[in-house]
Amino acid sequence: MGTKTVYLALVGLLVSCGVVSAKPPEAPSRLCVVWTSADPDVAKNVCFMYALNAKKAGWFDEVCLVVWGPSAKLLAEDPALQAELKAMQQVGVVTEACVACARRYGVVDDLKKLDLDVKGMGQPLSDRLKADWKVITF
Repeated sequence: MGTKTVYLALVGLLVSCGVVSAKPPEAPSRLCVVWTSADPDVAKNVCFMYALNAKKAGWFDEVCLVVWGPSAKLLAEDPALQAELKAMQQVGVVTEACVACARRYGVVDDLKKLDLDVKGMGQPLSDRLKADWKVITF
């Protein structure tokens, strides 16, 4: 009996006993929430609620919130939304903001103080859209 035959027999035994899986491991599930709305009700009652629970309940392995456009100004000015953002960060939601938008609204420093990764977002979002990320916009 050749080495290859022994190896295949051993792998077959390990799979049949449940020691190893015949299926390759699944890629982590990833969600990118793009928040653009200046409406605080949309933020509180839809966007933030979903992003927080998607991570907290394990609906997705990775959750990223992208603050883009008018939402940057709203977040910089609203302490209640800032507290909700902190709750998301505490459960592991990655928080990012578009630097071009933040500059237009004059809130770059405000967003950085909230521990957002303020950077160019065109390429990262494009990469996520091309990859295995689910992207939802509010």
